[in-house]
Amino acid sequence: MKKVLILSNHFATIYKFRRELVEKLVEKGYEVVVSLPKGDDNKEIEALGVRIIETYVDRKSLNPIKDIKLFLDYLKIIKKEKPDIAIGYTIKPNIYGGMATRIRKTPFIANVTGLGSAYYKGGMLKKIVSTLYKVGLKKAKSVFFENVQNAQVMIDDKTITKEQAVVMNGAGVNLERFSFSPMPKDDITKFLFVGRVMEEKGVNELFDAIKKIKTEKIKTEFGFLGWFEEDYSQIIKDLEAKDYIKYYGYQKDVVKFMKEAHCIVLPSYHEGMANVLLEGASIGRALIATDIHGCKESIINGVSGFTCKVKDSGDLYDKIKKFALMSYDDKVKMGQCGRRHMEDVFDKRKVVEMTVEEIER
Repeated sequence: MKKVLILSNHFATIYKFRRELVEKLVEKGYEVVVSLPKGDDNKEIEALGVRIIETYVDRKSLNPIKDIKLFLDYLKIIKKEKPDIAIGYTIKPNIYGGMATRIRKTPFIANVTGLGSAYYKGGMLKKIVSTLYKVGLKKAKSVFFENVQNAQVMIDDKTITKEQAVVMNGAGVNLERFSFSPMPKDDITKFLFVGRVMEEKGVNELFDAIKKIKTEKIKTEFGFLGWFEEDYSQIIKDLEAKDYIKYYGYQKDVVKFMKEAHCIVLPSYHEGMANVLLEGASIGRALIATDIHGCKESIINGVSGFTCKVKDSGDLYDKIKKFALMSYDDKVKMGQCGRRHMEDVFDKRKVVEMTVEEIER
């Protein structure tokens, strides 16, 4: 029996987005071991038929001592487990898992789910991360990307070779779990934002657009789901007090909220592949998102939703207003077109098949 070691920094990375891959590997007879931080939800991953090794990963820390410890932990795990192949998800498992597998001469596949703030903001932090990536990914068998732009950035700066890069359609979307649901027949057009409430998700531009549209007599409602990543608590309270938005905090089950909405909005600055857009379109909801790689792939502009310019609250406002004023039948058609686009391009089963083929290649 061949053994696959999966390195991750969080329960959700595996259970929410890679569960189908884990299930397929178990089904094909692989022994699957998952290394990730301790958590009460980990038992749900164990229930898939895998073994868990609890490994502390500080996702946000820049403390080199913590990172060295993670690297040493990975070295010990690989030495003990002797996996036939290791797979990394997100930045630290990719970098330090890549370094550890390189030393242990274990085949390694990295998954770059997005370049993140370090690359987006540039400067010294980007140089450090880029250098670490070059060391960690030098001997990687393959490096999976969720959009072509992210892959090209790493090829251009010589972090990886063109031959290592494999571009997937994100993590795909489970068409059964996010099954089609008829568009609600409300008089009020309901928009929904799902994600971390932070500047880089475009919430400042979204708040500006909402303030503007709320001064007009257009029946709209704006819901927000997600944790605060930055200090937006007072802004959220003020907007709620004016009845401009409804804030629901973090919700484990987003499907019921998506079903009640007409349109999913995500004016993000950068994404790997925005899963929330794939999930919303799969349910049959229109999309409004920025015209960037990681968002625009999920939208057929003008057909299943609208793209808008990055950091442009005026353009975002125009697209929100345009959708709100559309007839119910046209909104329904947009949602139906989005669902077909997910079936044609983003079916999770196809992504899982591609991943398994690469593991076995």
